[in-house]
Amino acid sequence: MRGVFRSTLRGLALSGLTLALLAGPATLRAQTPPEGENAASQAVSPDEAPPQRARPRPRPITGPAPQTAIADAATADQAPASPAPAPAAPAPPFVGRLQPGEPIPAEELDAFVNGVMREAMADQHIAGATVSVVQNGQVILKRGYGVAALSPARRVDPDQTLFRVGSISKLFTWIAVMKEVERGHMRLDAPVNLYLPELLQVKDQGDQRQVLLQDLMTHSAGFEDRMLGRLFERSPDRIRPLALYLRQEKPRRVRGGGVIPEYSNYGAALAGAAVAQVAGRPYEDLIEGEIIKPLGLSRTTFREPYPADPMLPAPMPQGLAADVSRGFRWTGSVYDARPFEYISQIAPAGSASSTAADMARLMNLILAGGTLDGVSIYGPQTAQAFRIVTLRTGPGIAGWASGFLQERQPGGFDGYGHEGQTLSFRSKLLVIPALNLGVFIAVNSESGTPIVERLSNLIVSRYYAPPRAADPEPAADPAALRAAYAGQYLTEKRRYGGLEQFIALLSGVVHVDVTREGRLLVRAPDGGGLYATTDNPEQVLPLDGSRPAGFQMVGGVAQRWRPPTGVQTYQRIGALWQTRTLGALAAAALIASLATLVGIATRDRREFRQTPIQGGASALQTNTAVLWFVAVGSFAAWAIPAGRDSAYAFFFWPGPWVLVGSASALVAAICSLGQVAMLPGIWRGGRRVDSWTAGRKLRFTATALIFLGFSTLLLMWGALEPWTA
Repeated sequence: MRGVFRSTLRGLALSGLTLALLAGPATLRAQTPPEGENAASQAVSPDEAPPQRARPRPRPITGPAPQTAIADAATADQAPASPAPAPAAPAPPFVGRLQPGEPIPAEELDAFVNGVMREAMADQHIAGATVSVVQNGQVILKRGYGVAALSPARRVDPDQTLFRVGSISKLFTWIAVMKEVERGHMRLDAPVNLYLPELLQVKDQGDQRQVLLQDLMTHSAGFEDRMLGRLFERSPDRIRPLALYLRQEKPRRVRGGGVIPEYSNYGAALAGAAVAQVAGRPYEDLIEGEIIKPLGLSRTTFREPYPADPMLPAPMPQGLAADVSRGFRWTGSVYDARPFEYISQIAPAGSASSTAADMARLMNLILAGGTLDGVSIYGPQTAQAFRIVTLRTGPGIAGWASGFLQERQPGGFDGYGHEGQTLSFRSKLLVIPALNLGVFIAVNSESGTPIVERLSNLIVSRYYAPPRAADPEPAADPAALRAAYAGQYLTEKRRYGGLEQFIALLSGVVHVDVTREGRLLVRAPDGGGLYATTDNPEQVLPLDGSRPAGFQMVGGVAQRWRPPTGVQTYQRIGALWQTRTLGALAAAALIASLATLVGIATRDRREFRQTPIQGGASALQTNTAVLWFVAVGSFAAWAIPAGRDSAYAFFFWPGPWVLVGSASALVAAICSLGQVAMLPGIWRGGRRVDSWTAGRKLRFTATALIFLGFSTLLLMWGALEPWTA
């Protein structure tokens, strides 16, 4: 699901759990695939995997059948029963740019995309992919690459193989909403509570106005974001009906409505529940009856392959379930097949599965203004709404048009669509009306994000964009840039409080610095790289030629970072909320704990003279030191498997290690407060022969204050709240 959790997924991998290590942040990315019948991991040796890296192109692969299928499928339409095709020829040299009214030559596009995909699959370790491109109402490219399954090997067929499309599902939800708006049954400027049953209605929570339906479509309702342990399920036994999920997982509103776009899966799911309530039909039935069947999307479904349950929507038909691609994770040496990701509990936000062929029909429908092959799905009012940006994330970056994300393409062309992301799948659907062009791509490997984000840009840039202008000259005064932009920025798409806030503070941070050459260096889970400043201080241009990004400036100082994707923002944070501060205090607390425990074994016999209160305080500090080691060790035990597979944090949150770590830290914090309270009695002491030396009193005091400072910071960060997991 696009933007759903990208900062969490990559952030877990990039920043990690600072508590776990003294020398630096631990790397988090989340565990190895769970064991069990539904999670059986299929490992492939390097010899059976798609080529790792091509310099400059991957070499043709020979070998046993599974390996051959993967290699051959990377260059041609997939028909499992057909002979292996010959490797694709290199893309022909570019001979000139087209005018917006000129169509792209299909054969040239086919060769170009094959070359791009072949290189990307090798470089980014993608097991399988599917692509379709439409223009002027025709499908000019439709391809499958690689494999959809490994045991037995099943090649990707663009007409048959279903990929999870994540948040592209939201486009169906927004179309359904706008159809009810056209009928006069819903109004975009009306409170969404008018269309919801009482148990699902959104409370004002002190805000001056209610959440409007259009707030949900522009992701500006002001909800905090809660994902871990809720967004995906690995077992069908844990799937909840949509209404129950929305009632049990209600987020708080942390900002006013209609102001800041901050991506919300909960908001999209709430819109789906609202339109289903108005239509008087279950969501899945509504989408099938109003969009999927009339449009002829015979291999698109919001249903998932679980056993029939009277409390849940009917499961995916067996004929479709057999053709759903597996999701894969590249471990560094093999591909592991992940268990199926169940998203039915929040279906309107991301449970759809589809083929490249069906997505081509959807793109043609959008480009044609809602009517395709004589079938009208929506009218001119909706078609116009899908192309008018009502809330922009930043200057020249992106904006929301009735749920469609507007994205500026090379050459200044506006594209409209959505990206999608689950734990294993990445996808993107984008239409460019000025070119009458649409591009869809999906991959079944989490490592394929770069090509998914850039394929449409590459196509538009190759055929329609003028030559890229030279990058702006570096700033003459890097020091001034550093004062304006450098710092750490925390994602605003997060939980505000509790253990999920703690994880967000560790993993959802963007670091911005300035190089000696006067370029902005952004280290981020989303949109990192080198940027050049422009005459507009709120817009920066990437040196790799991808989409622009920006900052919100107040008094000449950046207060928010807005990445190129435009689906979330990052707010500048002070020293108390930075990982280096936590890391320094964690290191000090662990060193003090170690010194406390070592002191028991090495203390001179004279140092054992003490008053009763000093004896009690010593025992309390010793126990506290042990608790800090237990807390940090427990968090590290969670961080290590989280570093191997991003699914771990979502499937098994919070897990016993996080709970033990948080509970131990809470008890240690209470004990630390007790030690500080005992300081007056310790310093009064008794006669010299019955009391600690001044040196030991100082050491105890310093340790107690370090423990208290560490406890205070953990309290602020939300790490001492195991009940909030």
